[in-house]
Amino acid sequence: MPMVALHWEKYLEHIIEKYIKIYRIQMPKVTPHVCRHTFYSIMAKSGMNPKTLQYIMGHSDISVILNTYTHVNFDDAKEELHQVANS
Repeated sequence: MPMVALHWEKYLEHIIEKYIKIYRIQMPKVTPHVCRHTFYSIMAKSGMNPKTLQYIMGHSDISVILNTYTHVNFDDAKEELHQVANS
């Protein structure tokens, strides 16, 4: 039976509570949405096709993917320009 978002959120909360109890290190708030966001950002940065990611993420509009999940900073732009220049 598939798990709904609320089940995943409670499951994640339990894991985090257990981690904090064992290691006594406070963790940031992690939700299934944060994991989804992180997955997309890592896949986009690794070069996965945005249209493929749009399909995987289940969005009908690519602008949601590109404007919400993709984070580009100066170092990212510099590295990509360097790669293009050396091709």
